[in-house]
Amino acid sequence: GTPDQAPARMLAYRHPQAFEKIIDVLVENSIRYLVGQLEAGAAVLQIFDTWAGILPPREFTRWSTEPTRRIVEGVRQQVPDAKIIGFPRGAGASLPNYVEATGVNGVSIDWAAEPSLIRAHVQNRVAVQGNLDPLVLIAGGAALDRAVDDVLENYGSGRLIFNLGHGILPETPIAHVEQMIKRVRSFKA
Repeated sequence: GTPDQAPARMLAYRHPQAFEKIIDVLVENSIRYLVGQLEAGAAVLQIFDTWAGILPPREFTRWSTEPTRRIVEGVRQQVPDAKIIGFPRGAGASLPNYVEATGVNGVSIDWAAEPSLIRAHVQNRVAVQGNLDPLVLIAGGAALDRAVDDVLENYGSGRLIFNLGHGILPETPIAHVEQMIKRVRSFKA
């Protein structure tokens, strides 16, 4: 992979049938893997799609939304009550259509998501998870407090799973994680 996923995108543009075969294999194996996770005791699944935000709208539908829909459908054929969160990183304004088309129970949002869009068109339909910037967790101090408060003020009155907008970075000080947890736990909606 590259930051812009150019090699994968070029393959999808130049050889869409071959790329579709790769996606088909990924969908089928993801279904098997995720059902196995549920059988092993997982209560909730999350489907990560880290290239979603770099795709143009037509390709986002074809290569992100549609495969996710197929995964959700395939898992639920075997485990009908499976709880599934989708994370199309960077999807922004495409999130409402993604939620509608895929049937996920929740959606993870990154730190660049527009709060008013998410509240009005996503959080009113499914739970949201996110969206603290991992870098502010490294920064700590007053900046971290403000960022935690922003997430809670924007989404705390609805269905929210407080989380980062992407993974925790290795250099994150444990004291900052403790600061964040304490702030979240003291929040009153």
